[in-house]
Amino acid sequence: QVQVADSGGGLVQPGGSLRLSCAASGRISTISTMGWYRQTPGKQRELVAIINNGGSTKYADSVKGRFTISRDNFASMVYLEMNTLKPEDTAIYYCNVASISGTNAWGQGTQVTVSS
Repeated sequence: QVQVADSGGGLVQPGGSLRLSCAASGRISTISTMGWYRQTPGKQRELVAIINNGGSTKYADSVKGRFTISRDNFASMVYLEMNTLKPEDTAIYYCNVASISGTNAWGQGTQVTVSS
């Protein structure tokens, strides 16, 4: 099994930046895709950005050009650099690690609040 720990959220003003971090441990040799999702009250969890073993990325349209996902395979880490943050980016952000077997592991979530 893979365990996931995400961190880095906080309170930031509109236009500001934050960097989220996620560490995977356990059976890391089975990891395929790593990514970030977010959820607000009353809404379904939505994809923010994902990155596969080859470094290919996919972003939600709402964050393209503002967020950057990156991955350190040696350290089994994935990062989300968030720039030009907007109030609508406020959510709990969850790290997801998918294994080649098709199983998913989730972090506990980290709160991002964008407000003046």
